[in-house]
Amino acid sequence: MKESVDLTWGGRSLVFETGRMAKQADGAILARYGESVVLVTAVASDKPREGADFFPLSVDYIEKTYAAGKIPGGFFKREGRPGEREILSARFIDRTLRPLFPDNFFNEVQIIATVLSADEENDPDILAISAASAALEISKIPFIGPIAGVKVGRLNGEFVINPSIAMSQECDLDIVVAGSQDAIVMVEGSAKYVPEKVLLEAIMFGHQSIQDVIAMQKDLKTRVGKEKMVAPEMVIDTAIEEKVRQKATDPMRAALSIPAKLERNGKAKEVFDAVLEEVLPEHEACEGQVRAVLEKIEKETIRGQIIKEGKRIGGRQPDEIREINCDVSLLPRPHGSALFTRGETQALVAVTLGTSEDEQRIDSLAGESRKPFMLHYNFPPFSVGEARFLRGTSRREIGHGFLAEKAIAQVLPSPEDFPYTIRIVSEVLESNGSSSMATVCGSTLSLMDAGVPIKEPVAGIAMGLIQDGDDFIVLSDILGDEDHVGDMDFKVAGTREGVTAIQMDIKIKGLTAEILAKALEQARTGRLHILDIMAKTIERPRAELSPWAPRIEVVKVKPDKVSVIIGPGGKNIKNIIATAGVKVDVDDDGNVTIASPDKSSIDKAVAMVKGLVEEAEVGKFYLGKVQKIMDFGAFVEIIPGTDGLVHISQLDNDRVRNVRDILKEGDEVLVKVLEIDPQGKIRLSRKAALREDINKYR
Repeated sequence: MKESVDLTWGGRSLVFETGRMAKQADGAILARYGESVVLVTAVASDKPREGADFFPLSVDYIEKTYAAGKIPGGFFKREGRPGEREILSARFIDRTLRPLFPDNFFNEVQIIATVLSADEENDPDILAISAASAALEISKIPFIGPIAGVKVGRLNGEFVINPSIAMSQECDLDIVVAGSQDAIVMVEGSAKYVPEKVLLEAIMFGHQSIQDVIAMQKDLKTRVGKEKMVAPEMVIDTAIEEKVRQKATDPMRAALSIPAKLERNGKAKEVFDAVLEEVLPEHEACEGQVRAVLEKIEKETIRGQIIKEGKRIGGRQPDEIREINCDVSLLPRPHGSALFTRGETQALVAVTLGTSEDEQRIDSLAGESRKPFMLHYNFPPFSVGEARFLRGTSRREIGHGFLAEKAIAQVLPSPEDFPYTIRIVSEVLESNGSSSMATVCGSTLSLMDAGVPIKEPVAGIAMGLIQDGDDFIVLSDILGDEDHVGDMDFKVAGTREGVTAIQMDIKIKGLTAEILAKALEQARTGRLHILDIMAKTIERPRAELSPWAPRIEVVKVKPDKVSVIIGPGGKNIKNIIATAGVKVDVDDDGNVTIASPDKSSIDKAVAMVKGLVEEAEVGKFYLGKVQKIMDFGAFVEIIPGTDGLVHISQLDNDRVRNVRDILKEGDEVLVKVLEIDPQGKIRLSRKAALREDINKYR
């Protein structure tokens, strides 16, 4: 039976409906906001996955082109593999929901969000976060919800709920906030040097704004909610736990005191293996219990040392940042390069500069667009000491690259000031905590090394959290192990003035404003420390570009002259490229972009372009070519595509009886512009130019 709930939210109608579509799913919500519509389904397997030691949740976000009234491009005319936007949207939903399932629930859960209508004003992915929660709420799947998501913008100093896609471009802050009734569970977004105080206000504003959406889900659950599955509890035999603790506690503490990651993990594995070998012969069917106790001891040891002693792995203080080393200009041919190392995390970052031909073309539900800045993040298996197949770019790599890209995009020069396409590639060579933030730091260094006039340097840092009841400690520059056993991974990137990008994931039910404020302030202090160290290597962008980078000059012409530059069948532009040895891009708006590593080639091409679009001036001399002979005179082309008439009376000082006595078609002739009438017709004179030296105009 169809049921629906609705409310007016952010000035638009929000509707959740169930019972009409996808009725065989465990939970299905048809969500409508404005004219954007998303169908979200949730389905769980009946039995736990065999041997699973992690929660097998999969989330897919699918954009159907018909949602925007479009037909897919390409040969097959159907949607293919998910694009980057779809992957990033799926990660939003996954990261929001994953902490909110019971610990011992190992049934496979699949959530699919399908965009059925996109009005190009309201983001369907934000709608899908709340709809996914509603689908889980009304289903049999155990879920510690509900939660809801909202986009928060700031325009002219005022916070805005769910700004339109066009409005978002004007906002100085654009973040996604997801939360429960009592706490924040996920934050991600970008900002233009926004202070931490404003960012915290925006997060809390977003949290307050989702309360009605959470209440709406509760209302729907009371009407149609199904009885929940019960997640089995792992019962650990007290005798087994006592035996494992006796054998593992001291060796585990010793292993976890080793600063080096690989050596520490190796020793911890030795402890695991030794205890399993000793205990399992007496308890053959209890391997899961033994491993669970060992993992509990490992977690308790790391967390206990931090919360009780203020002592971290390697002996660092909670706000202490690992040793940082920076280097630039390592690679000869890339246009800029940097190596950023923080502890056991290392990123090699390279910058390539190109022309508008190198821009990424994007065809999405919002329409076609071009992207002149790209940041690609690669995480090869050797960076964590593993050997496995390379199977293409992972969702994690796309997500981390997107976060770093947002952080850097805020400080790039405008296309008018720097008309280059910019591609940054980060190769993570070592990883032990926050390689995405190392990528941000390395990107800043490599951009300055390339001579890109960025507005301000950007640095990034990852913050962690250990919480025990009301006690908590915020950790700066977290290690991978601290992330694994901790309660939060909060990445903050920014300049000295403020934040440019954030991403927060949690493993508990939510965070309070007090913890967020502490984390943001501690991140600011850490960021300034990192920026100081980076400045010792390179303080500002280099004055000159790499000798291997293209030189670009933009010539502005009238839009109606674009066809002249291109010429019939591309004749003119091909001639410029071949003669000057340059790359030429011509936009419909009249911007002619010329690129070449050789300055003299650019100058030559610029002169050719200007020659093509030059307009005749009265009183000026031109060396033209005779195009056509008539009884009354000759038509002479003085500028490509522009000709004028030399009347027979203006051919010579003496009287001319026959035009062909003086000129023939194809002759070069020096002429002077006598007049241009209101219709654009040009009157020329050869007679007025007879005393001029023709060689001056060749």
